Amino acid sequence: MEQQVNGLILKGVGSFYYVEAQGTVYECRARGAFRKQKITPLAGDRVTITLRENRENTVDTISERKNYLQRPPVANVDTLVIVSSITEPAPSTLVIDKLTAIAVNKNIRPCVVFTKTDLADTAELESLYRRAGLQACSVCATTGEGIDAVREMLGGLTVFTGNTGVGKSSLLNCLDPQLARKTGEISQKLGRGRHTTREVTLYRVGDGYVADTPGFSSIDLEQANDVILKDDLAFCFPEFAPYLGACKFSTCSHTVEKGCRILEAVQDGAIEPSRHRSYVTLYNEVKNLKEWEL
Repeated sequence: MEQQVNGLILKGVGSFYYVEAQGTVYECRARGAFRKQKITPLAGDRVTITLRENRENTVDTISERKNYLQRPPVANVDTLVIVSSITEPAPSTLVIDKLTAIAVNKNIRPCVVFTKTDLADTAELESLYRRAGLQACSVCATTGEGIDAVREMLGGLTVFTGNTGVGKSSLLNCLDPQLARKTGEISQKLGRGRHTTREVTLYRVGDGYVADTPGFSSIDLEQANDVILKDDLAFCFPEFAPYLGACKFSTCSHTVEKGCRILEAVQDGAIEPSRHRSYVTLYNEVKNLKEWEL
């Protein structure tokens, strides 16, 4: 007996996919047609599966994605929560800004969470991102302080991402202790965490889902799916919006030109210098890249 049902991929491990459908999680294999089409099912994909009594279940079709991230690999994301510790490891505004830009470019709502408030003050960094028009908060996973502000960020499918060792898994434990996520110790020698999460996994929290993702030590915007072309980059910094189109030159790159309204806003204190520095770094990375090269 066979039955076709719609479901949501919660996790993929090797050639197996775990799909939530009808209140149950089913182990499935993807049909060979996906390999021929060079399509890889992702956590977050809405799929149709065939359930069989005496043979393996299969993923048959994947619904059209509204977006997807290549790193971490997850589809149909509504909110990206970028987790950064205030220390151990030290925060990188460039890493945070790369991720917020990728999120905006894909119509994903970016939020920033600073952890380990018991070790250092997060007020300055939190204020920086709030002034940039982004939702930001601070949390201590040890005491649970600030966790309600994180809950307010959740919506639809929420991805938690950030450098290894910043406390993503501990944060998820605070959101829902039943998740019982394995947490890792910081490698004092390397100054960064050991990987404790090996694949993207979706968990139901409240009315939506959250995803824990493999930690990383760097981000590569040259990956085709996550690259932002130079003409689109300025639109991925929300605080630039009031000044776009008002520069002296229509071809302004907003990096060094005279008469640039964004540079003037930086000088006037309306745009954070660190955010503009990140923009310039990202612009220089992609300024010679053409769309047909992707």
